[in-house]
Amino acid sequence: MASAIGSGVPGQRTGRSSTTGSALEKTLRITEALTAFGGPHRLAELSAATGVPKSSTYRILASLVEQGYAVTDGDGSYGVGLRLRTLAAEVSTDRPEGIVELLEFLQKCTGQAVHLALRSGNALTYVRKIEGTQSYRTSSRVGLRIPLHATAIGKAVLAHLPPEEAEAVLRATGMPAVTRRTRTDREVLAEELRTVRARGHAVDDEEFEPSVRCLGMPVFDRQGVPVGGVSLSALTFLTTREELERFAPALLQAARGVERLLQRGG
Repeated sequence: MASAIGSGVPGQRTGRSSTTGSALEKTLRITEALTAFGGPHRLAELSAATGVPKSSTYRILASLVEQGYAVTDGDGSYGVGLRLRTLAAEVSTDRPEGIVELLEFLQKCTGQAVHLALRSGNALTYVRKIEGTQSYRTSSRVGLRIPLHATAIGKAVLAHLPPEEAEAVLRATGMPAVTRRTRTDREVLAEELRTVRARGHAVDDEEFEPSVRCLGMPVFDRQGVPVGGVSLSALTFLTTREELERFAPALLQAARGVERLLQRGG
């Protein structure tokens, strides 16, 4: 069967010996081939299209997967990874569309609902939502204002605010129970925020919506102040906390990409 990524791949050098070219050049050719129409692509296709021997192609792909630039289904096919999508979005001429593209790709990588929320005074407002792949839907919606103390994005923001500002927010809003699992004790929340700072992400375990568990990471402005965040939302009866937290690296990549796009527009 003819490869869908044949002679049209920008990185291919017709007539070049398969054994020539620096390691960097080979990596760039394979990276370009990953983005060709018709993916994901088989190892043999990528090797043939780039002129790089299969053994070298495999080693380069393994490194790209490890670094997040490529993904594999474990069955010999390779596609574009979230980190490469992030870089592509950053050079987009349409900043909002670049952000949406990142959020959509995060959803495809995880299968979970994705939210982007920005801080508005003492609360957060959902500005983007990408539904998950499950038939079940959460009640969240664009435009909904959510509390900081009871949500994953909110706790991620609180954890990185100056202590006096975080304290002022909690004094102004209180810590009302949204569900029976909402944190309402100031000391318990303070201990959790220390954990959030240490591990880099926050978890909302049915604290804002019953049967919904969320993983959140902050998004910062140019001065390092948290202005919002990105989250993944999963149904507790379909996804365990451990399974959700395995998506933390992908969420981090998406959050940093959104952050850079927002900073460019600021």
